[in-house]
Order: sequence, then C-alpha cells, then structure tokens
Amino acid sequence: MTAADPTPSTGPFPGPSPLARYLLLAYALLIVYASLHPFSGWRDQGAGAFAFLTTALPRYITLFDLVTNFAAYLPLGFFMLLALYRAELARLPVAGCALSLALEALQTYLPSRIPANLDLLTNGLGAFTGAGLALRYGVGLLRGSRVHALRHSLFLSGARYDFGLVLLALWLFTQLNPETLLFGNGDLRDLLERTPLPLHPAEVFIQIEAAVAACNMVAVGLFASSLAQDGQPRRLLVLPLAAALGLKTIAVGVLLKAQNVFAWLTPGALLGLAGGSLVLMLALMLPRAARLALAGLLLMAATVLVNMAPENPYFANALAQWPHGYFLNFNGVTHLVSLVWPFAALFYLMMLAPRLAPTSAEGGGKL
Repeated sequence: MTAADPTPSTGPFPGPSPLARYLLLAYALLIVYASLHPFSGWRDQGAGAFAFLTTALPRYITLFDLVTNFAAYLPLGFFMLLALYRAELARLPVAGCALSLALEALQTYLPSRIPANLDLLTNGLGAFTGAGLALRYGVGLLRGSRVHALRHSLFLSGARYDFGLVLLALWLFTQLNPETLLFGNGDLRDLLERTPLPLHPAEVFIQIEAAVAACNMVAVGLFASSLAQDGQPRRLLVLPLAAALGLKTIAVGVLLKAQNVFAWLTPGALLGLAGGSLVLMLALMLPRAARLALAGLLLMAATVLVNMAPENPYFANALAQWPHGYFLNFNGVTHLVSLVWPFAALFYLMMLAPRLAPTSAEGGGKL
C-alpha cells in the first residue's frame, strides 16, 4: 500500500480515525499555547532562533522538567500515528519533533521562556515513544477491542459525534483549573475591565455557586446523553461527572497543595450537586431534541452566573498564596480551555440540533 492509496485495507491500521484527528488537533493546539504562554513581551534578544541547538546543556536539570517534557509529547505522537497513519510511519514522530523545534525557536523571542536543546530532545523522545505505543496498541483501539466496541455501543457513530466526545474530554480537562467554581467555565471578566463588585452576604455566594454547579451538571449530563445510542441506560452517563469530581480533587490537592483535598466541596457545591442530580435524572427522560435544547439553555445560564458571581474572599486568599511554579503554563492552558469551552459547546449543540430532528420524538431511554 502506498501513501496515496485511498483505501488502506492491508496496512497495520483499519482506516482513518476522525476521533484521533480531533484529539490530535485539540492536543496540538494545547501544546502550542502552553509552549508560548503568556504570549507577551515578544522581542529580538540578539540570539538566532536556533542558537539554542548548539549551546551547552542547562546548568540546572530537574527530573520534573524531563518527565514533563517527555510526557507532554507522548500523547502527541500517539494521536499523530492514529490520525495520520497513511503517511510513512517513520515520518510521523519526526513531525512531532519539528513542532517542538519550531516552538523552541519561537521561545527565543519570549523573555519569559528559555529554549533548550534538552527540551527538544525529551520532547522528541516522547513523540517517538507515543508513536511506538500507537503501533503496538493502536489497532486494538481502532477496531476489534473492548474499548472500540464500548465506544460504538454507548455512543452514536460518526465524525460529528467523535467531535462531541472530544468536547466532553476537554470539559473534564477544565476541572483541573483550580480557579473556577465547581463545573464553572466561561468567566470572561479577566478579558474585560473589572469593576469593583458590591459586597454580598455569604448566602448569596452559596446560592450562585449552587446554581452554577447544578446548571452545568445537568447541561453536561444532557450533552453526553445526546451523543448516546438510543436505549442505553442514561445513568451510566453520570460517569463523566464522577470523573470531573475526581479531577477537581486532584487539582485542589496537587496544584493548590491544600491539606484538605475536598476543600472544593463547599456548602454551595454540595447543594448544587444534590439539586443537579435530581433534575438530571428527570431531564434524561426527555426526548433527545429536548435534551439538546435544555443543555444549551443551561449552559448559557451557567455562563451568565459565573460572570456575575461575587468573589469568595477565602478562595481568593488561597489562590493568592498559590505558588504557580512549575504549573504556570499548565494553568494558562486550563484557564484558556475553561474560558472557551461553553461557547464551543453551544456552537456544537446548534450544529448538531438539525441532525437530531428525525429522532426528536424518541424518548430518553432507560434510566
């Protein structure tokens, strides 16, 4: 089979994976953003863009940096091989190295970033390792495996539904941003001129926090159910919500280094989880088109509430003492995805709605 063969039936992979291509695009954009964050202070510092290639190794090398650079490019190599398998396989990890080289070169013009040949080396090793894992296990993910069978038994097939699954994965990623309310995304106030907010009693913050958590919980649950095959038990779709709570716990415990990893479980969050669970169980019995419309409305309501929420002085104090350190660039990525996600999800729901019209009379399936 040549690279130009449009029907690859005998190669190591069964066919192109739209899901892998969407994941590759999303992950590559996150890599670019994390590598060039904070995108400010660009200037020529008198060194050539590729001068770092011939410099000595960094004086201080930490295991954290080595592992982070390696791990960051491992998924890139994995997704690249699954998504672009028809190209010559040996060239695909090289594309990951080329991306790393370009980003390291651009860091030359960012005073806050330091390009290093060791970073390029570890990034390349990560890309090649990821490609090797894809060669070993990729076929099973694309066909004939339990993961493949589970994906197609639970969720509708097709590229547009693969894109929806990627959006769900990105929503889970936003839970690693410790600066947001529980499930809260789309806070645009950092992009606008902030005006001092009046002080409110604690009850007001609890109510808004509960409403944000409940609206997002129901919206995301309905979003996931709209991608599901008819007849699947809807209660299984609360698994992403459970995963989100686990990721929020990790974010508080690892990023904020809080002694109590459940510090996010405030009275408002508890109230929102309880109320959202009840509403979600009822809403899952609606027809698919109604679930889609309700998900969009609740996403809009939750985004408005996030931008109206008063500041929690206790939470603000914890963030002020947060030593960003190694996680500065990672936090920049989670903040960006958190800001963009509800608007991307709303656009996707609007694009998906006409395609669900034929099934609008169907019920919500089993609970």
